Amino acid sequence: MSKLEAAEEHVGDVGRDSVFRAPYAALTWGIVLSVGLVAFESMGVATVLPEIAGRLGGLGAYGWGLSALMLANLIGTVAASRDADRRGPARPLALGLAVFAVGCALAGAAPDWPLFLAGRFLQGLGVGAVMALAYTAIALAYPQRLRARMFALVSGGWTVPSLIGPTIAALISDHVSWRGVFVLLLPLVALAAVLALPPLRRLSGRDRAPAGDGGPWWSTPVARSILLAAGTGVLLAGLELRQIALLVPLVLAGGAVALVALRSVTPPGTLSARRGVPTGVVLRFLLCGAYFGSEAFLPLGLVELRDLSATEAGLGLSAGAITWVLGAAWQGRADSRWSGRSRAVPVAAGFAVLLLGIVVMALGVLVDATPALTAVAGWAIGGAGMGVAFNAATTDTMEQAPADRQGEASGAMQLAQTLAVALLSGLGGAAVALSDAHGSSVTVALTVTFALTAALAAAGGLLSRRIRTAG
Repeated sequence: MSKLEAAEEHVGDVGRDSVFRAPYAALTWGIVLSVGLVAFESMGVATVLPEIAGRLGGLGAYGWGLSALMLANLIGTVAASRDADRRGPARPLALGLAVFAVGCALAGAAPDWPLFLAGRFLQGLGVGAVMALAYTAIALAYPQRLRARMFALVSGGWTVPSLIGPTIAALISDHVSWRGVFVLLLPLVALAAVLALPPLRRLSGRDRAPAGDGGPWWSTPVARSILLAAGTGVLLAGLELRQIALLVPLVLAGGAVALVALRSVTPPGTLSARRGVPTGVVLRFLLCGAYFGSEAFLPLGLVELRDLSATEAGLGLSAGAITWVLGAAWQGRADSRWSGRSRAVPVAAGFAVLLLGIVVMALGVLVDATPALTAVAGWAIGGAGMGVAFNAATTDTMEQAPADRQGEASGAMQLAQTLAVALLSGLGGAAVALSDAHGSSVTVALTVTFALTAALAAAGGLLSRRIRTAG
């Protein structure tokens, strides 16, 4: 190649060095919109769920309005990621968006609570598919130099709707109807499909089943994901009980079933944190357990212990969300220096900053001598660390996954995230319930919860050096 040809090729690469330019623009907007939709649904519906439960007679089973979506998420994640490894991401994404839309329509039209829960379950199947396939599509459709930026955009595509979703959902519910929250999503789902599906269909298809998909139906990954959802459901139901005699056996039984199923739906070596992709999956669990497990109880602590209003307590959540986006954006731009080698340094640094944020936030919540807004500042610190570590760990893990296992790796990370959020939320909720049942202060429960999430962040920092198979 002549110097002139090399220069022309370099100029061409620079001109295409944006995810918002051809040939990536439509797919970029489609992925970001798809992720934004499920983020809006998750946060917006959570805001109006008390009103929905009251109107449909579901207050007695309120928690299942959230759990139905989460448990279905596990199944949708595995089913879509395995199908993507067989046939490419276009087909499972189309099915995921379609099922999500049907779930929105059913939930929005539901005359009673059981039908509403059925709609939420369908939505969860779609949410699992969309989130798993977003990472798969990025790994398959974008060149290596643009992937970290896309992963950062996905973080923003989740976080920004999470900020504005509750306000928009509340306005729709107050001035129109709670049903309008679901109706609003339907044309946006169609737009996301129009943008994302044509570019994905042009990817080279694959028509080979991943190893381990043979055998009877009950041994397939999808069947095991159903078992995982069932075991997790039993575990979560047990954590809602206040009687230790019932709580312990249900939690142990559900946990044992979920653990057996989890081993078969994650990459080999995940439970032992084998170097490479398995460690990347474990790091996703630790990150999300530390971050979301702390975030879930930050508003409770600020309202109950520091006498802040719900609006003031929400500042902490907003601060963490904003700095998460900023941290991910910074890491995405700086990622080129780590390409092709371990990102253990930025991952470990992100975990360290997240740990610092949890400690500062906990002091602001639990120690009366510190200003309450210290917790907000702490969570801004934690969000920045989360953005850096989440983006770096995701990029490194997907970079190491073989081309015909991108769906499996992406699905396993999404699975780890869902489980982490469910388990830490359930454990923290159980601590609060037990403290209340035995006359203890909520301070004790939150101290235990924040100590656990801090331990997860510390463990992630120590484990980050194993994210690469070599070195």
